[in-house]
Amino acid sequence: MSLRLAVLGAGAVGGSVLDLAGDYGHEVVAFADSSSSAVDPAGLDPSAVHDRKERDGAVGDADPESVFDADYDVLVEATPTTLGDAEPGFSHVERALADDRHVVLANKGPVAERYADLRALEAESEGTVQFEAAVGGAIPILSTISDLGAPHVTAARGVLNGTANFILSRMAAEGLDYEHVLAEAQDLGVAEADPTFDVDGIDAALKFVILANVLSDGETEYALDDAEVEGIRNVPGTALDLAAEDGRTVRLIGEATADGVRVAPRLIPQGSALSVTGTQNIVQLETKHAGQLNISGRGAGGPETATAVLSDVSRLE
Repeated sequence: MSLRLAVLGAGAVGGSVLDLAGDYGHEVVAFADSSSSAVDPAGLDPSAVHDRKERDGAVGDADPESVFDADYDVLVEATPTTLGDAEPGFSHVERALADDRHVVLANKGPVAERYADLRALEAESEGTVQFEAAVGGAIPILSTISDLGAPHVTAARGVLNGTANFILSRMAAEGLDYEHVLAEAQDLGVAEADPTFDVDGIDAALKFVILANVLSDGETEYALDDAEVEGIRNVPGTALDLAAEDGRTVRLIGEATADGVRVAPRLIPQGSALSVTGTQNIVQLETKHAGQLNISGRGAGGPETATAVLSDVSRLE
């Protein structure tokens, strides 16, 4: 069944959803950036929208709020993640659910910071909330947990930030210091101009907070303030050299367990499943009956994350 999508957020993920929706049998009827929107009940032409954005700096002539007046089935919320009250993303979700529409989130904020509020809104709506793309890009982490049943998964741990992982693996491989590799990562587009979310562990912590909320299944609510978080800024190159001499390396490891959420640099054996390199991500799920399951892949990127969004959309059919 073809579903009509309204997409909020014209960054890499939102733009890729616009491009790829047709490949999944769906169509985008409304698309908004921070200042404008384009709406067409017959479906938008991705090339025309991108050309307009490049030429005029806006995707259309209408106000961004016009997307909510469109005839759509699913709101794709792909605006930037914000902390605390998770606005404006949370209000976008609230409005769509009030209109009994489905919501698919790439934005981590509402799920990580206001999980109970989100579920309460969902319970009062005919719509459903999905958020696979908020945890690990294209990696099917949440769908795997759903298939297993959250009560049968006791913990999740792993590497869920490609920028931090790129920096640490380059430091280890080349014997370079943090500042040198960060500058290289920024030149390559792997790190943002302001890398705070990534290198201070905040992005990874938000993802593991979401995992903790899912695994808790409503018994306990977690937010970023509940997590113990340490980033990689203070990891010296000498620490990686010493680790290598002992057959180990350092990775930014997060975990969601019954004891809470923790993210910090950890020593791990070289060649272990968690020692993924570059921008690769991995999550290990500890299960009651199936042992340990490892799921890895590309945890970020526009097309990669859009595949998770569109897989969620297809689950709503």
